[in-house]
Amino acid sequence: MKKLVSLLATGTLSAILMIGCGKDDDEKKKGNGKKHEPTFIQIESPQGFGRMVAIPPDNPTTAEGVELGRHLFYEKKLSRDNTISCGCCHKQEGAFSDPGVQFSVGVDGKTGDMNSMAIINMMWQDFFFWDGRSHSLEHQAFFPVIDENEMDETWERVEDKLSATSLYPPMFKDAFGDDEITQERITKAIAQFERTLISGNSKYDKAKLRNPKQATFTDLEENGFFLFEESERGDCFHCHGADFSGHTFAAYGAFQFSNNGLDLYADMNPGRYAVTGDPMDYGKFKVPTLRNVAVTFPYMHDGRFNTLREVIEHYNEGGKPSATIDPNMKHVGVGLNLTQYEKESLEAFLETLTDPDFITNPDFSDPFINDPDYVPCP
Repeated sequence: MKKLVSLLATGTLSAILMIGCGKDDDEKKKGNGKKHEPTFIQIESPQGFGRMVAIPPDNPTTAEGVELGRHLFYEKKLSRDNTISCGCCHKQEGAFSDPGVQFSVGVDGKTGDMNSMAIINMMWQDFFFWDGRSHSLEHQAFFPVIDENEMDETWERVEDKLSATSLYPPMFKDAFGDDEITQERITKAIAQFERTLISGNSKYDKAKLRNPKQATFTDLEENGFFLFEESERGDCFHCHGADFSGHTFAAYGAFQFSNNGLDLYADMNPGRYAVTGDPMDYGKFKVPTLRNVAVTFPYMHDGRFNTLREVIEHYNEGGKPSATIDPNMKHVGVGLNLTQYEKESLEAFLETLTDPDFITNPDFSDPFINDPDYVPCP
C-alpha cells in the first residue's frame, strides 16, 4: 500500500487518499526487513498556471524526502567551516533570494559576481543558474557545495559530517530506505524540497485568477496591469507576460534567455555564451520570474539595480544596443517615455505579485532556528 498526499497551491500538505496495493515482490526490503513505504506527494498546479515540467522518475517527491531536503537546505555542515547553508543565500523572507545583498557572502567572506536568484515555482522551469548551465534541480544542487566562493567543501567531507550525526541517518532511511548518506541522495532531497516552493497566492492570483474573485485591484494597480500585460506602451509581456508564461511571469523554451540591453558589447558578462559557445548567446541571461519581485531586490544578474523604480527606468530609457540584444527591446535609443503615473502604476502592479503566505510558510522555514546552539548566517 502506497501513501499519497497532495501538495496544494498554498504549499501545505493534506492527506487525500491511499492508493496502490498488490504484490510487493518488486519492493526492496532493507534494514530490519520492513518495506520502504514513503508518503508520495502529488504536486498540484495553482489555478491558472501552465504545465509543470516532469519530475525525474528516479526522484519521486515524498513527504520524507521533502522534510530531509528542508533540513539539508538549511544545514551549515554542507560548507567547509560549517557556517554557510543554502538558506544563507536564499532567505525565505526574500522569496529565497538574498534581499538587499548584491553578491552573497560565502566561506571566508568570499563573494562571486552573480546575484542570488530567487527559488520560486521551480516546477515550471527547466534550466537553472543565470546562464542556464544546469538542466535539473538535482544537477544544480551539486555545485554550490564545491564552489570556492560559496561553501568550498568536498562532497566526501559532507557525507562524512552528516553520517556522524544522530539526526541524518534515520532521516535518510525514512526518505530512501536505508541510512546510507551520499551526494546523490543529498542533492535529490534538496531538489524535492525546492519543488515544493510554490507561490500562487498573491493579490494578483486572488484578483485575476480566482473565480469568484478574492481581491480587487486599485485603479493604480489595474493601470499597471494593463501597461504590463496588454499594452505595447509598457512592453513587458513579451518576456514576462502572464498569459505567455502560464502566470509564472518568467520565460519558457527558446525565449528564456535574453540580453535586455544592460551593457554595450565590450562591457558584457558572456552569460549564456559560456555554456553554449554560440556567439548569439553572448550577454544573455535567464529571464527570472517576477513573482515576489518586490522582495527579491537587488535586480538583474549582477544585482546592479536596488529598486523596482530603477528597473523601470532602465527599460524606460530603452537599453544599450548590441548585436545580441533581444529583438523585443524595440526602444533602444528612444526609450518608452513613460509618465510618472505610468511608472507608479507599473510598480504598484509588480507589488501585487508578492505572496505573503509563501514568504512566511512554516513548511519552508529553517528547522534549526529554535535549537539552543543555533548560529545565524554570517
